[in-house]
Amino acid sequence: MVPSTLFPSLLVLPALAFLSLSASALPHARTASSTAALKLAVRINSYGIKNIAAADRARVQALQAGGSSSINATNSWTLYTADIGVGSPATSYTLLVDTGSSNTWVGANKAYVKTATSHDTGGTLYVTYGDQSYVSGEEYTDTITLNSDLVIDNQSIGVASDSSGMADLDGILGLGPVDLTEGTVSNANEVPTVTDNLYTQGSISSEVLGVFFAPASSDDSGGELTFGDYDASKITGGINYVPITSTSPASTYWGIDQSISYGSMSILSETAGIVDTGTTLILIASDAFVKYQVATGATLDQSTGLLQISSDQYDQLQSLYFTIGGVTYELIPNGQIWPRSLNSAIGGTTNGIYLIVANSGSNSGSGLDFTNGYCFLERFYSVYDTSNSRIGFATTEYTYATTN
Repeated sequence: MVPSTLFPSLLVLPALAFLSLSASALPHARTASSTAALKLAVRINSYGIKNIAAADRARVQALQAGGSSSINATNSWTLYTADIGVGSPATSYTLLVDTGSSNTWVGANKAYVKTATSHDTGGTLYVTYGDQSYVSGEEYTDTITLNSDLVIDNQSIGVASDSSGMADLDGILGLGPVDLTEGTVSNANEVPTVTDNLYTQGSISSEVLGVFFAPASSDDSGGELTFGDYDASKITGGINYVPITSTSPASTYWGIDQSISYGSMSILSETAGIVDTGTTLILIASDAFVKYQVATGATLDQSTGLLQISSDQYDQLQSLYFTIGGVTYELIPNGQIWPRSLNSAIGGTTNGIYLIVANSGSNSGSGLDFTNGYCFLERFYSVYDTSNSRIGFATTEYTYATTN
């Protein structure tokens, strides 16, 4: 465990406003047809990481080994947080939002406050994460308030007595598949997730989560979660759905099958991987990464861990094409580079051009050969449909943005 005195501070992402969780849904009674959208705060972590690619690679390697995907918050580069209320009257906690893990817990920094709605289940919680960070404590049920439209009764929630790796955050809001909770609580096989209970208690009509991120270099406010449906105002065109992959270990998470081409050249044949809000970059299998590096002419920058190209090479950069369920999504050249206005935050030079495609550290055939992280999700809206075991994607106003 890293001593608390060595925890890095977390900086607000310069290009984005820091927002507390807030509702943008119309006020109405809790009914089975309701949906609600929640704004996310976005932070960038600029301390304590050797390089951005190494941090993401550690997370992916833990996933490939079958562990929980939620890596230590101090090792995640782009952090999405939400302020939620626990208890009645509610105490507010700032939690890391993660589609790669499923346990929700508090108490890493701010102590859990018991109220009349608190109930100790008698179970103990223990979850280990990708970098060997962990949380241990007791499992309670309590009232969880996301906003006035989204209030959950008797939500299973962990209360940490010991934890590592959360910096100044209070815990995690787990939005992954419920199977990831198996074996984490001593007196339960699985514990229902926040999304599970919103659905079973009738707050939302479908067990669906829509996720919208804006590019870090844009003027938008960062991110939005929509529970119960997707936000049609955030997309251009329709949602295209694909089933969760059957290939393990990607099938344990929000996993899909896709192929990737650079221009007209295939660099990764159709294979399984995951979509993950907790990963910053787009990571691809080592053999695919070598093809991409050769095709772009990029060199590896040791400071950032990212591929670097010259201005002339950027002018020649071709689009990446992700084919998912027969639909091809184009990541234009500008979408393949780190925002130049944020180069200093990752240890890069002011005028450097760094690519956001990185090496996963293992060759294709691992069962988890790619991770479409934030740099993919800021260009494409994503929908996580538990009811139908599928994931959807759509273009947004930022798909073809050239703000990086």
